[in-house]
Amino acid sequence: MPAHDEVDRIVDAWTTERPDLDFAPLQVFSRVGRLARHLDRARKESFSTSGLESWEFDVLSALRRAGDPYQLSPKALLQQTLVSSGTMTNRIDRLVERRLVHRRTDPNDGRGILVVMTAKGRDSVDSAISSLVAAETILLGKLAQPDRERLAGLLRKLSLDFD
Repeated sequence: MPAHDEVDRIVDAWTTERPDLDFAPLQVFSRVGRLARHLDRARKESFSTSGLESWEFDVLSALRRAGDPYQLSPKALLQQTLVSSGTMTNRIDRLVERRLVHRRTDPNDGRGILVVMTAKGRDSVDSAISSLVAAETILLGKLAQPDRERLAGLLRKLSLDFD
């Protein structure tokens, strides 16, 4: 068993103060929260080296995952990034200003538009994802591959109801 971490110390203190409560959820979610903060720092570093903000990466990565020609409707981008339509409009405007995307009329619906990633946007998101994968690999470095797969499966199982 590994050495005690800060969560163990917190739970031990609470158990002493409130022995009537079961602190098992804190054993999981406090660690997830602490790991999320480490991951957030790693992401910010990865994105900043590529000249992107986190929100820019979210939009550009949705477009990149869509495959060539790297375009999606604003509605599809909303669904993937979980932001409001006003927020998405603002984000698209800012990405257009930075020449990371452009808008074009949807050829299948003359009233609709598509957001299309530019070559500059693709280069930026490709650089960011490469940096991010390297940083996340370091964060998982203490876990053997079978443990990583088990953890991914358990987190998937837990998150299914939220998605």
